Amino acid sequence: MVALSTLAGLALAARWDNSAVDLLYLPAVLGAAILGGLRPALFTALASALAYNFFFTRPQGSFRVASAADIVTVIILFLVAVVASHLAASVRKQGRIAAAHAARNATVAGLARRLLSCRSEEEIAAIATRELAALFRCNAVLVKGMPAPEVIASAPAPALLAPSDLAAATLTLETGEAAGRALTRANTSEWQFQPVRAEATIIATIGLARDDGTPPLDSDRLPLLQNLTDQVALALERTRVEAEARAFAATRARDRIRSALLATIAQDLMPGAAGILDSVDRLRRSGSSDREIISALGSQAAKLQRYISNLADLGLEDERQPVESGGVSIDLFHRAVRRDGEEVHLPPKEYALLAELAKHPGRVLTHAHLLRTVWGPAQEGQTEYLRVAVRGLRQKLERDPSRPRLIVNEPAIGYRLVSD
Repeated sequence: MVALSTLAGLALAARWDNSAVDLLYLPAVLGAAILGGLRPALFTALASALAYNFFFTRPQGSFRVASAADIVTVIILFLVAVVASHLAASVRKQGRIAAAHAARNATVAGLARRLLSCRSEEEIAAIATRELAALFRCNAVLVKGMPAPEVIASAPAPALLAPSDLAAATLTLETGEAAGRALTRANTSEWQFQPVRAEATIIATIGLARDDGTPPLDSDRLPLLQNLTDQVALALERTRVEAEARAFAATRARDRIRSALLATIAQDLMPGAAGILDSVDRLRRSGSSDREIISALGSQAAKLQRYISNLADLGLEDERQPVESGGVSIDLFHRAVRRDGEEVHLPPKEYALLAELAKHPGRVLTHAHLLRTVWGPAQEGQTEYLRVAVRGLRQKLERDPSRPRLIVNEPAIGYRLVSD
């Protein structure tokens, strides 16, 4: 490119003098910076200054410069070329960084999309190990469980971890630090283990290894692996919360059946027990039957009546105790809400939402469940109703509504009430 610029300059100088020849070298410098980077661009800048000095400054054909103006021209040409090469090389570097970030984001988004369809830990582990093995061209395992770690899934084939490998996995699960091959700790392991974090908790570890024994990961690709493990952690946490929600729904269904059965006890069994006691009294007054049998029958009937009464009262016991949380008292039995001892008046929907959360303190209630319970089945998709009601409750009950500590949001899942 410098030679072509020189030939073009000689052709122009033969007809229009040397005044604009120095600008012909700038495209060569910019092209070298875009194609090769900073070092080729600096070399091109130096070659351009020397070529201009050799062919276009007096005395021509040598590197000596007779005129002070020509000296300034050569120096300025070199400086301009250096600055232009630096700028072009910076643009090229930023382009490479942007392309790398775009590729990494596409990879992370692809894994997150595939994990979104998983409904169990086993499915998540299988997809995660398969994708990581294909992406990093190595073997991958997902290990979890303490104090005895277990391999949940592996790719591309079933993996058997040696005792040293399990020791490295245990170290990562305990400390949250990477361990294994090419690291400072547990170097006897063939695998390199990276933690899978959910906030401050280590819920699993991802292990990578190559068949030839070389380190599976270099420092340049570590950020990509960390982003991918974050997606795996989100998927594992999502399945855990969903499993808890399903278990809670089953428990709630059982509680609802129990409450219904307890509610029918007083109506169905109490009159029968009372009738037995009345019959025993009539037999005792008539004196026509054995007194010992009548006495035993009356004692058992009275005991049965007492048991039935206790069971009928059992279903209401939980609602009689107020739920306390950070100065807020929720009394479901008396339908009263107090903050720091002062009663708070709530609209019907806000109270119904707070009561449903207070019936299950500490548990995550899904958006659909709260909307179905408070607004009815036809409004399960109207999450905006729920957000408005929660915002109103926080304004009335939270000390700092911008940092809620009573009604806590579980992203993309629902809400839970934190109780003392």
